[in-house]
Amino acid sequence: MGKTIAIIGASIKRNKYGNKAVRAFKQGGWTVYPVNPKADEVEGLKCYHSIAEVPGPIDRVSMYVSAAVGKTMLEDIAAKKPGEVFFNPGSEDPVVMAEAERLGLIVVNACSIVNIGLRPEMFGDE
Repeated sequence: MGKTIAIIGASIKRNKYGNKAVRAFKQGGWTVYPVNPKADEVEGLKCYHSIAEVPGPIDRVSMYVSAAVGKTMLEDIAAKKPGEVFFNPGSEDPVVMAEAERLGLIVVNACSIVNIGLRPEMFGDE
């Protein structure tokens, strides 16, 4: 079975990094769970309205939301027991990341797309 990822802040807008991440991880062979309370589908995948709705285990969570939004989701993320949580540029915040670590999460402050050997600019805006 391949790796799984929940992309928090997945977007239907192809110019947003939350959409590029969905496409990058799909291309990389991951099972992708887009998470966005305002979308029902992202790039042909069912979109979950909260991380709590995502079925099964999650290897990685990738954050594409503001620190204020991300902070409200940490308890639910910790309950899923992911292997790691990536705070992508724009989502990182020292206080939020410290709280994530306090909850037992492994925090990575980096671009999750680059981490799998791809680049966001490889995925067009249209």
